[in-house]
Amino acid sequence: MALETYQAKRNFKLTPEPRGRKGRSTGNSFVIQKHDATRLHYDFRLEMDGVLKSWAVTKGPSLNPEEKRLAVHVEDHPLSYGDFEGIIPKGQYGGGTVIVWDRGTWTPLGDVHKSYRKGHLEFELDGEKLKGRWHLVRMHGRPGEKRENWLLIKGDDAEARHDGDILEERPESAKTGRQLEEVAENPDATWKSKSGNGKAVAAKKPAQKARPSVSDERPKGARRGVMPDFIEPALAKLKPKPPAGDRWIHEIKFDGYRLQVRVEDGKVRMLTRSGLDWTAKFGKDVLDAFAALPVHSAVIDGEIVVERDSGASDFSALQRDLSEGRNDRFVFYAFDLLHLDGHKLVDATLIDRKHLLESLLPADNDRLRYSAHFNERGGLVLDHACRLSLEGVISKLRDSKYTSGRNGDWIKSKCSQRQEFVIGGFVPSTSMENAIGSLAMGYYQGGELKHVGRVGTGYTVATAQMLYEKLSRLAQNENSFDDKLTAEERRGLIYVKPQLVGEVEFRAWSADGNLRHAAFRGLREDKLAKEVTRETEQTAARPLPTAAVTLTHPDRIYWPDEGVTKEGLADYYAQVWRFMAPYVVNRPLALLRLPDGINGRQRFFQKHAWKGMNPHIDQIIDPKDKQGEKLLRITDFDGVVALVQSAVLEIHPWGTTTDNWEKPDMITMDLDPGEEVAWEDVIAAAYELKARLEAEGLAPFVKTSGGKGLHVVTPLTPKAGWVQVKAFAKWLGDSMSADNPDRYLATATKAKRKGRIFIDYLRNGRGNTAVAAYSTRARPGAAVSMPLEWSELTADIGPAYFTVDNTPTRLDALPGDPWDGFFAAAKPLEKKR
Repeated sequence: MALETYQAKRNFKLTPEPRGRKGRSTGNSFVIQKHDATRLHYDFRLEMDGVLKSWAVTKGPSLNPEEKRLAVHVEDHPLSYGDFEGIIPKGQYGGGTVIVWDRGTWTPLGDVHKSYRKGHLEFELDGEKLKGRWHLVRMHGRPGEKRENWLLIKGDDAEARHDGDILEERPESAKTGRQLEEVAENPDATWKSKSGNGKAVAAKKPAQKARPSVSDERPKGARRGVMPDFIEPALAKLKPKPPAGDRWIHEIKFDGYRLQVRVEDGKVRMLTRSGLDWTAKFGKDVLDAFAALPVHSAVIDGEIVVERDSGASDFSALQRDLSEGRNDRFVFYAFDLLHLDGHKLVDATLIDRKHLLESLLPADNDRLRYSAHFNERGGLVLDHACRLSLEGVISKLRDSKYTSGRNGDWIKSKCSQRQEFVIGGFVPSTSMENAIGSLAMGYYQGGELKHVGRVGTGYTVATAQMLYEKLSRLAQNENSFDDKLTAEERRGLIYVKPQLVGEVEFRAWSADGNLRHAAFRGLREDKLAKEVTRETEQTAARPLPTAAVTLTHPDRIYWPDEGVTKEGLADYYAQVWRFMAPYVVNRPLALLRLPDGINGRQRFFQKHAWKGMNPHIDQIIDPKDKQGEKLLRITDFDGVVALVQSAVLEIHPWGTTTDNWEKPDMITMDLDPGEEVAWEDVIAAAYELKARLEAEGLAPFVKTSGGKGLHVVTPLTPKAGWVQVKAFAKWLGDSMSADNPDRYLATATKAKRKGRIFIDYLRNGRGNTAVAAYSTRARPGAAVSMPLEWSELTADIGPAYFTVDNTPTRLDALPGDPWDGFFAAAKPLEKKR
């Protein structure tokens, strides 16, 4: 692992942890840091090749050779981290209190690099608390897995013992003598030495130096001058990938409105990229944050956003808040400083402007934040952003001046195809009155408006009604486009004056120049229609399946707040089908149908046929109930589109195929957290299940549930029957509950769930089901159950992080199937003795 991963996870302007760099490779230090984060654990670090190789030991080291402690291999840390003791702020990665619990030197026994590759490090420690021989042993994992589970085991030597607990006997810091509580209670103290009674002595930190301004720390290139009325913003050129080289820095691309904020003697104005005054749109809190800055005058470039619960900015949510007059979620990310206290800064270098901007901004204001940049390789930053389904990356030359227009040194690289288009017409909704069902879109080329097809999803109910009202006032008889439209393109279309601009996300261009799998993301009131041109060139699109099933009322909205229509849901399944098919095809299914969408009164959980069911949904006979009602299955993509047509919003398959009814081919363990259970604890439970399954010779995989928890899913060679499989699943749940009853329970008693995780093994009986990989959930947010690589299982991705909207972006960014080799990893279930 490299330090890029360590640095990418941290904002060093908010956390006191050292940024660090790779050091010389000759040292042999070790350190163990006691870390009271969401869950108390011990970070075990060995100096190797200029970095600290690191493992998170959930229960801490034990001097008993018979106790094997789980050690999760995490990212490398810089050598300077070995001296870190303090508080990582809440909300930052690993937030919590840290002390140096033990430190010293380590001596590998044998070839350290060969042992590390093989997964068995044997070494001796010479620390203040831990000494003697130790082992780190990598557990069996899936080939190619990036993050591994190891075991930390004390060697059976003179330093070993079978009684007592070193962690309870010696809880203090080896560096200062402090305990965790003392650091947590006095975060503003530095600790110089120990007093006569062995307790640490605190000394107050000196007062911080006042924030610099241009008047006392003027960057090279700054020039005296009056503040101009408006500075035309710098715009980025679209490229397929970020530029390479250390001359470039990279920022996350935000999904909001670009604004130029002007502060003069406490008065604040917010201007769009075209100079429109939008000061009144975003409420008092953001304006107050700017007014409180320690400046007389300033011009700040940035973007205002609304963030989802996951932390990602969401343009649709921003549009919704603006239309509803809601202003409690706006966040402004500042990324450039153009003028400050009588000095023009546009000729100063970007990196100097950013450093000066960062020094002006508060570190603890939720409404005004600094847009941090990454020095790592641009491709790596873009890859990470796309895996998290973010919009993309902006790359900038670190030494560049601020150049207005699209002629400077800014480059944008997107995770998905996305741009503005002009609205040239609409088709009224077939399922709602006074609402649009789809929009006819275009772009200007040589002064002519080119038609690019219709966009039929992405509209909330409120947006569909708002657009109908606006567009009805712009209706006209003549064709709005310069193209001659076909009869199919004209069907039901009402032309409008091409004045409104909408942002659209799409997967590709078709051969005839139309958008494929497009979704509306919001109106762009900050851009003129005549400025809209085509940004992306036509590229080869991945072939996607098509269905023979006709969707009636394709504009029917299933998720009102997210704007996911029937057509949008069918588009989603087309894009994930190549990954999803093995988990839903030829399996008995239980289905959750909501004909009026998630907010409707009709809600049917069905295992059997219903009146008017589409013929592409098969009816099959249960071999053990030949006279009973027939069960349901699908056999191809037509089948899943038939489910969409029937308003199926959740798909729950059996853990077997209809080729082998009585022999399950997977085990699904559902980790269902009760109230007050932190997400990090659910992750830890998944890793504990993984370790137990691997100890039985099985290969577990993990996915989000799309609800509150995680599913650990294990492929099986279909040899064991239902009784044996369910008994094994129950044994797993019972053993975890017995070993840690304060954290886990394996009974479905709701009264006992608070603060604990229910290990639900009941999904594994005959006729029982669990939500399928990639299936949507019939809940607000339009989340899906997303397969992950184990290395992706971090606090960055919550149980409902991935949705109908952002999942295709993630899958396009991955080099392959996150569950690649699932069925190839299947092993027969051995009977428990």
